[in-house]
Amino acid sequence: MKKGFTLAEVLITLGIIGVVAALTMPAVINNTQKKQLEAALKKNYSVLQNAIQHAAYEEGQPINRANYMDLDEFRALLARNLNVAKDCGMLSCAGRDVYKTFDKSINANSNWIDNGQLLLNDGSLLMIENTSSTIYCISVDVNGPKKPPNIWGYDLFTFQLMSDGKLLPMGAPDTLMGYDVAGFCSETPGNENNGLTCAYRAFTEDDYWKNLK
Repeated sequence: MKKGFTLAEVLITLGIIGVVAALTMPAVINNTQKKQLEAALKKNYSVLQNAIQHAAYEEGQPINRANYMDLDEFRALLARNLNVAKDCGMLSCAGRDVYKTFDKSINANSNWIDNGQLLLNDGSLLMIENTSSTIYCISVDVNGPKKPPNIWGYDLFTFQLMSDGKLLPMGAPDTLMGYDVAGFCSETPGNENNGLTCAYRAFTEDDYWKNLK
């Protein structure tokens, strides 16, 4: 006498598996995407730091706003030390209103990304801002403007180039005064600069990526 599962039992089992998969797969996919973005951020930060250090060695001086006041010269200097697929000029790769704030309520302040853009071979995008006569900031879209989520603090992160040539995550000690971590990487809606200091949280908080919604 042969034993086996009936068709009804097989269908019930497959149905249970389908329900479990439907409940768990979104969370698995979400966690995978977060890990990919975290890895891409660390990679881009390392690549950009190395490019600036290499440029400083070749130039014989710190790479900073004081030594490279001309935007075109600064962008060209970065491009020579990176694997650049396209020099996008000011806004040709990511225009205004591409990105959302950390709380996702409004468009992010595009003044932080409109002074020069470089598209790298891996698809990431560097965006320059000459914040003042003494400061350059560089924002990095770690997976490029054509891929979601395009949200500050998720796949867009901002760094400040210091006078000594070091590149620090915005929100770190000694970066721009007035942009604290609590106020500018917050769930509170309505501020177009919300997300500016998330880079520091992403590098220093163990649960940062886990807690992203």
